[in-house]
Amino acid sequence: MKGLILCAGKGTRLQPFSFSQPKTLLPVVNKSVLEYCLENLIKSGIKEIGIVMHPSQEGIPELIGNGEKYGCEVEYIFQIEQKGISHAVKHAEPFIGKDPFILLLGDNLIAEDLQTLIGSYHQNHSNGSILLSSVSNPQDFGIAEIKGNDIIGLEEKPKKPKSNLAVIGAYLFDSHIFEAVKAIAPSARGEYEITDAIQWLIDRGHSISYTITKKLYSDVGTIERWLEANQWMMKRQFEDQIVIGKNTIVENCTFHGPVVIGNHCVLRNAVIGPYVSIQDHGRIENCRIESSILLEKTELRDLKYPVSHSVFGRNVKLNGGMKGKENAMNFYLGDKSSLKMTWELDD
Repeated sequence: MKGLILCAGKGTRLQPFSFSQPKTLLPVVNKSVLEYCLENLIKSGIKEIGIVMHPSQEGIPELIGNGEKYGCEVEYIFQIEQKGISHAVKHAEPFIGKDPFILLLGDNLIAEDLQTLIGSYHQNHSNGSILLSSVSNPQDFGIAEIKGNDIIGLEEKPKKPKSNLAVIGAYLFDSHIFEAVKAIAPSARGEYEITDAIQWLIDRGHSISYTITKKLYSDVGTIERWLEANQWMMKRQFEDQIVIGKNTIVENCTFHGPVVIGNHCVLRNAVIGPYVSIQDHGRIENCRIESSILLEKTELRDLKYPVSHSVFGRNVKLNGGMKGKENAMNFYLGDKSSLKMTWELDD
């Protein structure tokens, strides 16, 4: 069995952070979403993995390489035009061949062990299997209609959903999927939808089984969902721990876990946490910060108000005035931003 991770998306809803790096490389608890996808596949025994990306995307091959450091073999598959998931799958046929494969979206975090998906596929002798989750807003998802052990219908963002079981971005297919992705027409939005390809298989008598997860997952496709994913992943991995990297200096700081600090950081006179992750070479002085993500070489100094639910890009420098607790500040600052704030002192 092989693995396929789709990473060619532009990440427009994650701008400005996706201007300077692919959205799949944005960190959750100081590790890229793409690396979580790789690890989930490898943990399930899958060692041959294809990554679909646009040729212009920098950073992915530099980080992942040939996969050796992760214990797998990685092949890069280039998709020039982004015309939907089925379009990406069609590009991967030479790599996949006749093998079954697990398909993951490179901006999705899934806590569920992929062995449950593999088990459903084998136990039901199906042509594919899909990971589902119950949702409260099925109108916003691709929704599956099930009967017994099989999916009998899929509908994208239905006005009148036939269930509340959403497709959340983890699929297993055998080679019949390549017949489907070549046969379907583009949708109204001009893309080749994976739901249409799956429905094509179902309509022709192919069996698609499913498994339902009750574990957490996130589509890290917006800044708000990125922050949310950082919180639940941090809680899941570290509970209330304070994790501090190598060669990091800490002076007169109070921590409220979970907090994860990278290497070579400087933290002075600060209140940090909960749910704060700081990448390497960060500097925090005279600040209070919670529920935030700080990328590499971020510097925050002398901020009057607490900072909450914020994301700071690489090399951001934020210099404020006096400390205080009256209100909270909220920022989305991209790479290399520089912002200085001053306040008049009270008489």
